[in-house]
Amino acid sequence: MGEGESIKEHVRDRYSAVARRAGEAAASYCDTGAASCCCGATGLEAYARSIGYAPEELFELPEAAAAASAGCGNPTALAGLREGEVVLDLGSGGGIDVFLAAKRVGPTGRAIGVDMTEDMLELARRNAGELGIGNVEFRKGDIESLPVEDESVDVIISNCVINLAPDKDRVFREAYRVLRPGGRLMVSDIVTDGELPEEIRGDPDAWAACIAGALDEGVYLGKIRGAGFTGVRTVAKRPYAQNVYSAEVEAYKPPR
Repeated sequence: MGEGESIKEHVRDRYSAVARRAGEAAASYCDTGAASCCCGATGLEAYARSIGYAPEELFELPEAAAAASAGCGNPTALAGLREGEVVLDLGSGGGIDVFLAAKRVGPTGRAIGVDMTEDMLELARRNAGELGIGNVEFRKGDIESLPVEDESVDVIISNCVINLAPDKDRVFREAYRVLRPGGRLMVSDIVTDGELPEEIRGDPDAWAACIAGALDEGVYLGKIRGAGFTGVRTVAKRPYAQNVYSAEVEAYKPPR
């Protein structure tokens, strides 16, 4: 097993555990591990405020959807989603951003989530059934090789997941491939100010905690431009750890 696959396996195991805990005991989920979420209404509200969700957004969703979230922002709030659009969420987890996107695009639109973790997909589909939402779909796949047709989506969102991918160039090339001309990318992700020490880069737990895979902000934006996107910019940035930030980044696929 190569280094990239080893990292993915560790991340998959970590988030499988998150999904199982969220599904089994959402109401008392107060873990200090990979997911930094919520216990009851007070915890939900604090979590919502800390990464940009409006508390009322989370209160409308199954508690397990929020409990399984390990996001660092609220990309659906910044993506300018419109009625009838097709939205793709890279690394959709328990489905929180897919459900919020589905509500914004309405019954004539569609929200698709892609995740590589079977436990997360099972949880997301269960949450969708509980909500009775018909315009959502969850697919198993790797964001480095998306199970999505060429030029078939209008908007791509992602919440603190691309930093977990060993090959981010492939992720952004895949995003460009599946977007329609004129489509847009809005992601919340972790970036750094400079290079991280090698001992952090080589720590599998630091990868799963969204730190070790983070890139310098300039390098991250450069990879998006290298895939062909234009209008690439950081919309907002908040401290996450020392020299590490949670950033909201937007980009566009040029129209024909």
